[in-house]
Amino acid sequence: MAPTPWRPHGRNIECLYSWAPVARRRKACKTRSNVKILIVEDDKQIADYVAKGLREKGHVVDRADNGRDGLYLATGERYDVMIVDRMLPHMDGLSLVKAARAAAVKTPALFLTTMGGVDDRVAGLEAGADDYLVKPFVFAELLARVSALARRPPIVETTQLRVGDLEIDLLSRVVVRDGKRLDLLAQEFKILEYLMRHAGEVVTRTMLLEKVWDFHFDPKTNIVETHISRLRGKIDKGFDRPLLHTIRGAGYVIRAQE
Repeated sequence: MAPTPWRPHGRNIECLYSWAPVARRRKACKTRSNVKILIVEDDKQIADYVAKGLREKGHVVDRADNGRDGLYLATGERYDVMIVDRMLPHMDGLSLVKAARAAAVKTPALFLTTMGGVDDRVAGLEAGADDYLVKPFVFAELLARVSALARRPPIVETTQLRVGDLEIDLLSRVVVRDGKRLDLLAQEFKILEYLMRHAGEVVTRTMLLEKVWDFHFDPKTNIVETHISRLRGKIDKGFDRPLLHTIRGAGYVIRAQE
């Protein structure tokens, strides 16, 4: 009689040992390693229900019943997916996800909440969540969404950007064009980084106000135009071809050719 399979964490034993039938070994070897999931939910009944269902599917589950502990786990452990309620004690779900993203945590996040209005969904996604599911929910749908998030390839952050002969190193904060180092002020660097991350795309004045200055209103000044003019003087003046272009009535674009 064959021994009872022992299943180590994250691996199906039938994929490893030859005593399993060939068809079962092939199927097992295609099975994804267990997904490690963080649940941040203060409703014990819901947390118990979700955790039980996920564990029955072979996943590894950690839990926190408040936002503060959830953030501690999210930033201190490595997870494949985190499921977060919006209304949590000590720290709400929006603040948790925002803080996690600010701490460079790239774990896909799904909000599971009763807050189902359009504005609520938009706020959740803008806070850094990758998906949004409203309570009451069907577990099969939650499982499908979690599986889809877990299948996403890991995000690899680039540390260098290049447009034509202009290069920017995001770690050392060094900007070089055609071998010549350019000295930029902090806000000029932020503008250039944002433009280069959207190379070839028109970036509006409003987008720069929000992303560079964190203004969500029009300050009624020429702050953007002034900084763009200074930046253009540093990255284009003295070089054969301009890279920073003004699109009249629309915004700005950085590109290697007209």
